[in-house]
Amino acid sequence: MFFIPLFDDNPSRRTPWVAWMIITACVIVFMWQQSLPPQAERLAFFQYGFIPANASGVAPLPPEIAILPAWATMISAMFLHGGWMHIGGNMLYLWIFGDNVEDSMGPWRFVVFYLLCGAAAALAQYMIGPASRVPMVGASGGIAGILGAYLILHPRAAIRTFLLILIFIRFINLPAWIVLGIWIGGQFVAVPNALSGDDGGVAYFAHIGGFLAGMALIPFFKRSDVPLFGANDTPPDHLPGRPIPFSEIRQEARYRYGRRTNDPLRSRVVVRDAGPADDGEDADDSVSPWQAGSGDETRDKRSARKRRGSVPGLRRRQD
Repeated sequence: MFFIPLFDDNPSRRTPWVAWMIITACVIVFMWQQSLPPQAERLAFFQYGFIPANASGVAPLPPEIAILPAWATMISAMFLHGGWMHIGGNMLYLWIFGDNVEDSMGPWRFVVFYLLCGAAAALAQYMIGPASRVPMVGASGGIAGILGAYLILHPRAAIRTFLLILIFIRFINLPAWIVLGIWIGGQFVAVPNALSGDDGGVAYFAHIGGFLAGMALIPFFKRSDVPLFGANDTPPDHLPGRPIPFSEIRQEARYRYGRRTNDPLRSRVVVRDAGPADDGEDADDSVSPWQAGSGDETRDKRSARKRRGSVPGLRRRQD
């Protein structure tokens, strides 16, 4: 069985500028990596990646190679990636889950939160192997913190998921606690393999450390009006596990990611005025939530119902 999240049914109030900037920065750095000869890219991993042996002093980098202090590479490593699948998976999860976490705390707190989770991930990998000379690269530690925070904020949010079982393909809704639970469970399952050698691969302990850091930090970083455990979330339109027609997935994806001139934020918005559909009348599904209900300007704002919209050759560790 193989599954991959596509997007969540959990719109955010604000445009996630910081999450988009992180994605852009990671893509730009990765394109720079691709422009380098293999030997130069290898050198970049050692210069900007996090190396536990360098941080512990067991095997410090030669002065002619070292560019940043060892502690600073915990941050610089978050913008390097080991390949197309590595950056593709990381950016997909950041795109799906980052907007709601950023929305829960605001952009500046989100920057600090993301960096702290990335540093916690690097420290977790450091603690398990302080003498390792394998560079650790990738944004997975910080993104794992975002996943941990999302699990605490919206455990019941519906995640549109692509599911492949042998030759059978389905699009289904799964609650976030299942999607993220399977992800973090897979990291723990892989721990014995990670302990068996120091030959590069995936930094599972970094993922676990970042995820736990995100769960622990989110109560302190979220705004006071943001509840935990999805207290204000609307139940999903589709029951978990129920197949969703591809035409519906395509229509929703077009609305979410397409250019919508009638949407002031051009982003997913959680709260809107009750439109015709809310009163039991027929409504045009192609109309943006911003259009629906916008013509009734005489409605008493205090009595207007609000609802949440129901609209993740080089030996190196990939964080």
